[in-house]
Amino acid sequence: MKKICLLLADGFEAVEAAVFTDVMGWNQLEGNGNTELITVGTKDTLKCTWNFTVTPEMHIRDINVDEFDALAIPGGFEEAGFYKDAFSEEFLNIIKKFDKQGKIIASICVAALPIGKSGVLNERNATTYNLNNKKRQKQLSDFGVNVIPDQPIVIDKNIITSYNPSTAFDVAFTLLELLTSKENKDNIKKLMGFTK
Repeated sequence: MKKICLLLADGFEAVEAAVFTDVMGWNQLEGNGNTELITVGTKDTLKCTWNFTVTPEMHIRDINVDEFDALAIPGGFEEAGFYKDAFSEEFLNIIKKFDKQGKIIASICVAALPIGKSGVLNERNATTYNLNNKKRQKQLSDFGVNVIPDQPIVIDKNIITSYNPSTAFDVAFTLLELLTSKENKDNIKKLMGFTK
């Protein structure tokens, strides 16, 4: 069984978290059944960007990185408090621990920013939100990251980054393929209606 930690900060975008829960959930029921996703939050109750409230299964202080095979992080909005949580020491430390063990880290949109801030992307390739005058890509570059501006998904060793919410399902499917197989991922994509 491959266990995925879905790490949630206050102000995360619900749709960017939901792609991971859906793809891994479909795999449990219709695929090889070899993935289990656990939601982990910085608080006992989190409020998403658009005021959707979520109760994670675990608190970040209780996580044991050794028990997980991958980390998934959805992005969020500054106005909703995302960076306050995502830039906290405990959040950044989780990222560092996953990277130190060479475990897959999959992020969507601005979730690349805490990964960059943690230092694990220093002199590595990545991307993040590409619109709004590339403000977030410039911010990621300031963390010492080699930003690939016009590529929707960038994979550098164990870290997956993407440039906006439209890439969310592709990131989740990429994670599924890396944890299982291309054949299994293709099957789930077909069952979910993404391919014929």
